[in-house]
Amino acid sequence: MLANLGRDNEHMVLERQDEDLPGDWYIQVLLRENNTYQLEYRDGVPAEHYQTQTISQEKVLRALLGWAADTSGWREDFMWNNISSMFEPSAPEDTDEPTT
Repeated sequence: MLANLGRDNEHMVLERQDEDLPGDWYIQVLLRENNTYQLEYRDGVPAEHYQTQTISQEKVLRALLGWAADTSGWREDFMWNNISSMFEPSAPEDTDEPTT
């Protein structure tokens, strides 16, 4: 599936479902227009959502397989950025209306 990513088919997701694990558990990859791979994973909650980019399909494949097998060390080939702020609910806007 990874090798077949391309125009009109640039995204794939692997998801883990376990009744004992609340939240969303997944890893996903996007082949960007500049032929780099954007890799993201989430460990249950929005606060644990990370992203990285690479040009190496081989590193992406190792990460996908390592994540799927739940092996330690699959994250080590990358510098991950926590992107949880992208998934936090926005704060309500302040209003100048007086309270009564």
